[in-house]
Amino acid sequence: MRHPAIAGAYRIALMALLLAVLVTTALIATTREAAAQDLGAIARITGPATLRAEGEALVLDLPLTQPVPVRARLLDAPLRAVLDFRQIDWTGLDAAALTLPAPLAAVRLGQAGGGWSRMVLELAQPMDFETVAMLTDPASGAARLRLRLVPVSAEAFAARVQAGADGTPAPLSPLTQGPALGMRPTVVVLDPGHGGVDPGAEREGLREADLMLAFARELAETLRRSGAFEVVLTRGDDSFVSLEARILVARQAGADVFLSLHADALPDGGASGATLYTLADEASEAAAAALAERHDRADLLGGGVDLSGADDVVAGVLMDIARTETRPATDRLADALLGAITAEGLATHRRPRQEAAFSVLKTPDIPSILLEVGFMSSPRDLANLRDTAWRAGMAQALMNGLLAWVDDEAQRRAMRRH
Repeated sequence: MRHPAIAGAYRIALMALLLAVLVTTALIATTREAAAQDLGAIARITGPATLRAEGEALVLDLPLTQPVPVRARLLDAPLRAVLDFRQIDWTGLDAAALTLPAPLAAVRLGQAGGGWSRMVLELAQPMDFETVAMLTDPASGAARLRLRLVPVSAEAFAARVQAGADGTPAPLSPLTQGPALGMRPTVVVLDPGHGGVDPGAEREGLREADLMLAFARELAETLRRSGAFEVVLTRGDDSFVSLEARILVARQAGADVFLSLHADALPDGGASGATLYTLADEASEAAAAALAERHDRADLLGGGVDLSGADDVVAGVLMDIARTETRPATDRLADALLGAITAEGLATHRRPRQEAAFSVLKTPDIPSILLEVGFMSSPRDLANLRDTAWRAGMAQALMNGLLAWVDDEAQRRAMRRH
């Protein structure tokens, strides 16, 4: 039989151990919850919100301190358009003070729980979403929600309500889809890698973050001058932007293409030439796997996290389906860019098309490429990256590749329609 004093000491030690476990568990849960908050902060209203009628349409303009994910659905009895944001502090916006155009009966604001904020627009007639867009300013980090509702028949409204009857956002109807690819400017999001506390590779006093920002600006100017592209940069200065925020910029911009630009350095110094990476769970080379791991690890420097493992089973299946549909277009994009780079006479890697699990490529419905423009560990590549004329040639090649890809995709869609 254990001595009472020993038994008492044992119980005290056990309680201390249990307390330590509980505290550690709570800290881990808190950390995970913070990580799951998109962009890790609450957006706030930065100016007057406006509601106005444009003909028969209803338009909402909501300025915010930062972009946040938004989901939209329709409900009936009464007729409502519901917007859920993750997450907004409504302080500074008085719903009762808003001027209500004729299509609108009332506006209500509140918190929906689970880290979501809600805006309810009570409608005076059946309407549907024509536009729901979170427009982001990469330079300032500010954002602006643009919402446009247009009249629809009672039958169309009921169908949209039914589509979202399980409580999830209803899919956007054909009404919300703009002109097809090739019939409008192609939206390209350029992602200059690294930035801020994460300088990327460094050689001879140069930083990868600076080189890629300069090249992204040059490439953006080349694309814009053609008149065939609208271009958005994920960062406009030497600031840290998390991997998740970069993806969010692409989604909110309605990107047709996401192109992440890098110029890494490998320890052995053997890699050189342009290399295009597409997403895959298994890397095509050990070096590719090391680069992907390093990019994710570097993201932690600024408090960013990779939330790719946070999806539930249903969301994971849906994303796999979306990637299955997007993957062929992504592969064709990589091939078109590689063909244009080669045609321009620019050096490529010995294996110029590779795959790896880069988190920044994980947007399931946007063709996404990570381009190593060159490797700073290669003296030849570093000299090229410093050369204005060489960079101009690379920008021209990428534009040619994008134009060829858009033309090919447009022809494929036309053939499918017929």
